[in-house]
Amino acid sequence: MAAAPHLEFEKDIVEIQGQIQKLVEMAEEKEIDVSDELRVLRKKLEVLKEETYQNLSPIEQVQVARHPRRPYTLDYVERIFTDWIELHGDRAYRDDEAVVAGWARLGGRSLLVIGQQKGRD
Repeated sequence: MAAAPHLEFEKDIVEIQGQIQKLVEMAEEKEIDVSDELRVLRKKLEVLKEETYQNLSPIEQVQVARHPRRPYTLDYVERIFTDWIELHGDRAYRDDEAVVAGWARLGGRSLLVIGQQKGRD
């Protein structure tokens, strides 16, 4: 699978993720304990992500919003809700594939979820 595209301001984040991946692979290959090093790198990654995404410029916010791998409504529905029943167009016209709506359950409560799905191939 090809690596996900990343934005310029995410360069340091991607670098640390690569270090973590290499460390995990090395630990598996050589059967050594690298848990302390992993803990340090994962904490560093967490702090860097928080600092990076809390201080985005307006253009960087637009880049994130338009990122080709951004989550869409159905991605959230899949991870958050249960018992999803998608609704479709009316009988007089047709289905609008850019908008999704449906009934779902969250914490035992029934909800109507409406969202945008535009742009997904």
